[in-house]
Amino acid sequence: MTFAVPDVARGARDVRRAGAGVSLPDVLAGGLAVAVGGANVIMQLAHLPIGRGVAESRVERGRVDEHPLERIRTTFTYIAVAAAGSDEERLALRREVDRVHRLVRSTPADAVQYDAFDPAQQLWVAACLYRGVELGYTLLYGTPDESTAEALYRECSRFGTTLQVPDALWPPDRAAFEEYWRQGLEAVEMDDVTRAYLRDFAKLGFLPLPLRHTLGPLQQFLTTGFLPEPFRSELGLPWSSGRQLGFDVLIRAGALAIRCLPSPLRQFPFNYLLWDFRRRRAIGEPVI
Repeated sequence: MTFAVPDVARGARDVRRAGAGVSLPDVLAGGLAVAVGGANVIMQLAHLPIGRGVAESRVERGRVDEHPLERIRTTFTYIAVAAAGSDEERLALRREVDRVHRLVRSTPADAVQYDAFDPAQQLWVAACLYRGVELGYTLLYGTPDESTAEALYRECSRFGTTLQVPDALWPPDRAAFEEYWRQGLEAVEMDDVTRAYLRDFAKLGFLPLPLRHTLGPLQQFLTTGFLPEPFRSELGLPWSSGRQLGFDVLIRAGALAIRCLPSPLRQFPFNYLLWDFRRRRAIGEPVI
């Protein structure tokens, strides 16, 4: 499956040269991540056990509806460290994630059984993050050449191995990944609990009222636009050709503006969060 996105690199002298040598941290554009992030989270939670595990999480500190800023910080920190941290830092982060995930599991009385330590569920989360990177690259640089696409795919395995996904479980190449993704799309499922949770998430229902009313409509528009099928239909979010046209224009302009930023500004807040992760470790503060 590929995402239908506008070619924002149209008119560049050499799209492939522009993207040559781009590494995973280069694709982590903060503004783009915020725009794409809502849709990507919904994709991650569109497998019912994962969605119920998050919607019903008993770990209050990790709930976006209880501590939105903290949850956003820890999620983006995970991406920053998995993408740009050292092997030792990724191992340290994995230990912290493991500590929290041990608490995220269903009870025998729960209608849907879930376990945050299930590597198959974590593989789906990592696969969605890879799709987000693939989309981010396309928006910023155009379609990657084969060698760049393979390099980014290999680097994105870190999103899984920094969770509970063994190396052997990550599909060995992009062709194998496409088959895994096709099967994953067939398993997309929401129930009333997860659908209500994700619809509220899409419109920033977890934020205080003034921010929700100010930012919610735009975020829902972006989230719906970035959601491919079958996620959009499963969530029941309306769309139209007119909205698609407005979305294409907005995203093309935004991506071109982001690409023109100096690298430190383009990568914010991921570069800051990697620094903050190291600071927290140095002084003994919790990182998750």
